[in-house]
Amino acid sequence: MRPILMKGHERPLTFLKYNRDGDLLFSCAKDHNPTVWFADNGERLGTYRGHNGAVWCCDVSRDSARLITGSADQTAKLWNVQTGQQLFTFNFDSPARAVDFSVGDKLAVITTDPFMDVTSAIHVKRIASDPEDQVGESALILKGPQGRINRAVWGPLNRTIISAGEDATGKLLKENDPEVGHKKTITSLAKSVDGSHFLTGSLDKSAKLWDTRTLTLIKTYVTERPVNAVAMSPLCDHVVLGGGQDASMVTTTDHRSGKFEAKFYDKILQEEIGGVKGHFGPINALAFNPDGKSFSSGGEDGYVRLHHFDSDYFNIKI
Repeated sequence: MRPILMKGHERPLTFLKYNRDGDLLFSCAKDHNPTVWFADNGERLGTYRGHNGAVWCCDVSRDSARLITGSADQTAKLWNVQTGQQLFTFNFDSPARAVDFSVGDKLAVITTDPFMDVTSAIHVKRIASDPEDQVGESALILKGPQGRINRAVWGPLNRTIISAGEDATGKLLKENDPEVGHKKTITSLAKSVDGSHFLTGSLDKSAKLWDTRTLTLIKTYVTERPVNAVAMSPLCDHVVLGGGQDASMVTTTDHRSGKFEAKFYDKILQEEIGGVKGHFGPINALAFNPDGKSFSSGGEDGYVRLHHFDSDYFNIKI
């Protein structure tokens, strides 16, 4: 494992996202400035300046032409990936949290947090092919959840939206059985490459694998620390979990006891197969490169760590 340390943020990391080709890595943090890096060597390519609050989430279009970001400044922004130009700003009455482009990039889902008397909501926006034709109105708004929606992604064929957070979703088509669901806040959600299943991480010290169409529980991965981030390998039957001791308690203990390493599990057997150390604070974000040959992690320490796998990794036997 050959880690590359990337220091481009002054505040804790919140989200990581590779483009479809795997040559670019986008990072979001609480320092207001989403950043793009070369995924092979960790060289910083540029930053996207315009937000005035923590940036919680991002997504990049299939052709890597546009970036969408959600921020605590009550906006979600569309950017030109190559030039860094702001193409459009969606304004809300509360902080924007999760963002996700639909298949085809003609729609985007954006979640907003509960704020003052405003409840959390899921907004669906139409994305115009020409930025000059872009409008801010929502094509659909779903309200109802009690608590923050930390992640929302499109389901198969853009017919459904899967959301997770401190409570259930709005107008429900299906909800998982409370007996098998997470017992605490769901912090993260990652879809498989084919969209047939997805992985959730929770503060209840577990991650769970679900069937996308039925929300049937498939597997559970138990760890000894709150899970802040999850990712699934597109190449091997591996899942990786990241988290650690609560950030507010980090200064009171030695970093070695905070359990800040990324933990790898066999997706099928649910057994731990290894770990990667390095961060000096909880891991808040994880992402696999689409080629499955590297992954990145982002921590409370403000660092992005890029890891290229050794050949031994692909021959792990349990």
